[in-house]
Amino acid sequence: MGGKEPTYFLRARYLQAIQEAGGVPLVLPLVQGRAQQTFLLQRLDGLLVTGSGSDLAPRFYGESQQYPFQRMSDERAQLELGLSKLAFEHHVPTFGICGGMQSMNVALGGTLIQDIPGQIPTKIQHLQKKSAEKTAHLVHIEPKSLLRRIIKKSNMPVNSSHHQSVKTIPRSFHISAVAPDGVIEAIEADDHPFWLGVQWHPEFLYRKDVLQKRLFSAFIKAARLYASS
Repeated sequence: MGGKEPTYFLRARYLQAIQEAGGVPLVLPLVQGRAQQTFLLQRLDGLLVTGSGSDLAPRFYGESQQYPFQRMSDERAQLELGLSKLAFEHHVPTFGICGGMQSMNVALGGTLIQDIPGQIPTKIQHLQKKSAEKTAHLVHIEPKSLLRRIIKKSNMPVNSSHHQSVKTIPRSFHISAVAPDGVIEAIEADDHPFWLGVQWHPEFLYRKDVLQKRLFSAFIKAARLYASS
């Protein structure tokens, strides 16, 4: 995996899902600073903010760390937060998965629940022990949301591989899906052509679940429309 050398690591599932939906995925370098990130974003038709085994440092949303967890490197955090904010400002189609959704939320001023087991009384295992290729619970999808237009159903089964979740959202966002215990499972923004974050991992499910595949297809469709404009 690169030994002691700094190494970029990304699950192939993300790239494969984009390719199979008709897109050409590019793994982005950890460039820092608004000017360089703007230069990078101008060469993209869409932004996929992926999940991560580590979490944003709570200082990015104005809190101190209250629970033990591995923090994301500042370099990656600054890239995700910076690109998410720029993509929102420039109306670049953006799709966030798990920790990616959390970064999209924090980038515009939202906050996170640092540890679901420690902060929410629930019987749902949001950090499922079985394979991520299996579903864990249902989510309820809000009417008149972008997610409902994509999925065309009011409920869908999802997998679950997270111990953190969105706590508060920016005023420009709204919640488009929740778990039975109230944990936020999807967010979006009305004043953006395609701004969607989901808390689950559709890249593990899309090959066998047409509903999950629709998420990637809708993202690529939005990226094509953006490119043509």
